[in-house]
Amino acid sequence: MNRRHFAALSALTLSACLAIASCAQSPAPNAATDNTNATATADSVALTISVAASVQDAMNEIQTAYQEEAPNITITYNFGSSGSLAQQIAQGAPTDVFLSASTKWMDDLEEQGQVLADSRQDLLQNAMVLIVPQDNAEIADFEALGMDQVSRVAIGEPESVPAGGYAKEVLTSMELFDGLESKLVFGNNVRQVLSYVETGNVDVGLVYATDALVSEQVRVVATAPAATHSPIVYPIAVVQDSENAEAAQAFVDFLSTDTAIAIFEAYGFTLAE
Repeated sequence: MNRRHFAALSALTLSACLAIASCAQSPAPNAATDNTNATATADSVALTISVAASVQDAMNEIQTAYQEEAPNITITYNFGSSGSLAQQIAQGAPTDVFLSASTKWMDDLEEQGQVLADSRQDLLQNAMVLIVPQDNAEIADFEALGMDQVSRVAIGEPESVPAGGYAKEVLTSMELFDGLESKLVFGNNVRQVLSYVETGNVDVGLVYATDALVSEQVRVVATAPAATHSPIVYPIAVVQDSENAEAAQAFVDFLSTDTAIAIFEAYGFTLAE
């Protein structure tokens, strides 16, 4: 072998060795970054919470507080009447947690195996009040509902809206319901009843005390005695088909912390006994 061929072969051999050494010493590109991203993705959880409309304002504020506690959790609320929400869950709508304004709808779901029974708890209590537009000075109590000046009385739909069911109980207990049937205007949820009164589309309405508290356009003229209706209790539970049951339970647990309780109480709720 002449010198020229030997030199060329030596150069090729040296280049190959350097290339192999370089590959052996270089770490897999972005391995640490990829692992970090995978962990972050795995820890990120999206929860869908179905909530009775009457708790909307408090729950929106609680969402902000919870984001500070658990920034990896994204919460999406589904507000509506408890009856409609329960039907959605029964029909398979993706839901992680259900907060109802009535034990009836939670009882139905539990009997159907749609919620985790050991996650269920009574969270809040409320009261029923009679409200009128701020400028209405004619109505001072429940007995005034029979006056000719009162032509429209708004309540929630009794069959699907818990507030409507409680309102019917109140009016029936006071022996007023039958005489008011022609005056009744039904709302799809308690916030719609509140809106009817705020806009003057009705003369008077029955809503939860907490709903009246958030509106500056209505005033409370009477509170229904507790003996005139069933206890207004808000049960909460993790839904059986939740794909994130552990995170869902953590959110439910947060609602019993001092932070959440302070928010609920600021909106007029009391803790369930």
